Amino acid sequence: MAGEGVVFSPTEDQLRRLQEVSTILEEAPAEVILRWAIDTFFPKLTMATAFGPEGCVILSILARLEPRVHVFNLDTGYQFKETLELRDRIARKYGIEVELARPDLSVEEYERQNGGPVYKTNPDRCCYERKVLVLKRKVVGYRAWISGIRRDQSPHRANAPIVGWDKKFGLVKINPLARWTKNEVWKRILAEDIPYNPLHDQGYPSIGCWPCTRPVLFGEDERAGRWSGTGKTECGLHLADDQPPPPPPTTYGNL
Repeated sequence: MAGEGVVFSPTEDQLRRLQEVSTILEEAPAEVILRWAIDTFFPKLTMATAFGPEGCVILSILARLEPRVHVFNLDTGYQFKETLELRDRIARKYGIEVELARPDLSVEEYERQNGGPVYKTNPDRCCYERKVLVLKRKVVGYRAWISGIRRDQSPHRANAPIVGWDKKFGLVKINPLARWTKNEVWKRILAEDIPYNPLHDQGYPSIGCWPCTRPVLFGEDERAGRWSGTGKTECGLHLADDQPPPPPPTTYGNL
């Protein structure tokens, strides 16, 4: 299905309807939000997951509601082995095979072409080329995508609607856990024995690529371990504006 069809462009009436639906679903449980998304968009509904706690909770719900929803992971080539092992555990428990969506160039080819690791000199460009562009390609032909972001994770996410139009990727974006807190996520994980990344037990509340992720210190924000020391807090997938990476050279220091 991915790669087929044309990019959907909503009318003004449809945009207003999305706002109305988001308001209606604001206080709804995640199961109700996902049921609406499935009834409205499946089979042209997809989900991107990095296998964070929120994503694992959503996968556990999809397994009950509609396990055929297409789910993919943006495999940059720099993921922790624990993340990839979690993918296999999810498949065994829920029967959901998460596709690994990869850039055209392997890590070796990418670093050879650029004279070394791009994440050391220009992490914005690395994220853009190995994540954002891959997502753009994977969602072609779909009408909506599911995200696991929460409003309390960062200032960039504070105003995330339950349902909205994602102009960067040209489809509806559903955030069923937008209102949830970190504690609520973990309460669900522990209550239902949902598989999660063991790195969370080692001081990694937010896990991305291994070169750009560190454990957080006591009192730090849960995303402080991502791109530490660079001033960067987002890979670009959940920023409203489609901003291409700055031209090299842009130095953020060694990660």
